[in-house]
Amino acid sequence: MSQISARLPDELIVALDEAAAKLHRTRADVIRQAVEYYLDDFEDISRAVEVLRDPADPVLDWETVKNDLLRQH
Repeated sequence: MSQISARLPDELIVALDEAAAKLHRTRADVIRQAVEYYLDDFEDISRAVEVLRDPADPVLDWETVKNDLLRQH
């Protein structure tokens, strides 16, 4: 496993320490999990943006979708 270092503002360190204490985890554990969550979200958002930029993907009109869904019930 590789090790990295980063400079963080003091208020972020305070929040990090509070979260670590509440979770009974180390700073490193909280940072590792936060980075994992961020990267997962980043991948999801990147995929969503790619889909939205795809000119072959039709854009749905909200009113049409809503009316179609309401007619099904």
